[in-house]
Amino acid sequence: MTIVYEKSKGLTDVPFHYCPGCTHGVIHKLVAETLVELGVLGEAIGVAPVGCSVLAYNYFNCDMQEAAHGRAPAVATGIKRALPDKVVFTYQGDGDLASIGSAEIVHAAHRAEKITTIFVNNAIYGMTGGQMAPTTLVGQKTTTSPLGRDEDLCGRPIRIAEMLATINGAKFVERVSVDTPANIRKAKKAIKRAFECQIKGEGFAIVEVLSSCPTNWGLTPVKALDWLRDNMIPYYPLGNFRDFEEGK
Repeated sequence: MTIVYEKSKGLTDVPFHYCPGCTHGVIHKLVAETLVELGVLGEAIGVAPVGCSVLAYNYFNCDMQEAAHGRAPAVATGIKRALPDKVVFTYQGDGDLASIGSAEIVHAAHRAEKITTIFVNNAIYGMTGGQMAPTTLVGQKTTTSPLGRDEDLCGRPIRIAEMLATINGAKFVERVSVDTPANIRKAKKAIKRAFECQIKGEGFAIVEVLSSCPTNWGLTPVKALDWLRDNMIPYYPLGNFRDFEEGK
């Protein structure tokens, strides 16, 4: 029998703990497939901080390191500098990267650290109960903004990709989504490109992935994807903001 599809060797056999409809599993698959296709699975070291992806060390079939909340870029920097031949990546949520870890990611990019960051943006704190995050949309209801995010009190949601794209050390910056098969394919291409940036020694690379959170959004998985398309993508436009090749 001809095998047309099988689970990536970059993933273990441990079942995901994520909520039904959560797209973390899709993003895990894309990262795992990329590591295998680039032939670097055996050289990869992932860093997972606090958040929904805190148990990522159970799922990626490569060496993994846990980090304190928001500190994954700092831990990844130390690993990459100590072991420059390894392919080092962080896997972070928006509550982690855009809030407590905002300084860490900015300075890692500023130093052009040769690491790759997968930034999962679902506009909410997922693991800790659905609180408002720096990426929560204006008017979006959360457990700490039950009347919706108030721009006068909290400002507007932070656009991480656009901000990091202004930093010279950030050599590859792209925002993607995993709401449709077509966008999943584009996300895979961007993730692969981000790892190639590191492998070629160019500098810091980040892929922001718009993701759904059906549980904390209070929606079904299908409705959550619709909400992502109708609300997140208009505010967080998809596309490439920086590429390490001249003219890109």
